[in-house]
Amino acid sequence: MRAKPNPETILAAALNALCVDSDWRKALDDLPAPIYVTDPEGSVTYWNHACIELAGRVPQLGRDRWCVTWKIYTTTGEFLPHDQCPMADAIRKRKTVRDVVAIAERPDGSRRAFRPYPTPLFDHDGNFTGAVNMLIDVTEEQARALREQSERCRRLADALYSRENINVLQDMADGFERTAAELRDGSKP
Repeated sequence: MRAKPNPETILAAALNALCVDSDWRKALDDLPAPIYVTDPEGSVTYWNHACIELAGRVPQLGRDRWCVTWKIYTTTGEFLPHDQCPMADAIRKRKTVRDVVAIAERPDGSRRAFRPYPTPLFDHDGNFTGAVNMLIDVTEEQARALREQSERCRRLADALYSRENINVLQDMADGFERTAAELRDGSKP
């Protein structure tokens, strides 16, 4: 079994290609992760083939902003508008965003969990020029974590006496299980 490449190493290679490689598109196409670039307003200007595989769609040049995915959800299953996604935050604040997991829904209804690495880009004079984002597929890891969280909620509910608290925890467990099943099965139930 081959070891997974370190996401920070892949991102460093992408940033290096964008800064010094005149043929940066080919360099990004060759990287083993979905990577896309936006202009300063968040319009998607480039994506590699791995983005198409993860998103299940070809991004629309001149129409897609902030992200290459069709729809995005939080790990709790709530819809996340593109203008509130991690890439939009990174562009607005001009700061990297890390330690986030989101769920992409593809046009066919299947879902993939991913960890984004949105990173603002600046020219040599410090002017903001856009952003690059790498999306690491963490579907299996996230489905496992959601199942474990569901089990914790059910154990805690079993230890309580308050019917109201038990119901809240059971509803949370059901939601975690539902999202885990969507990821495991690849689609909404």
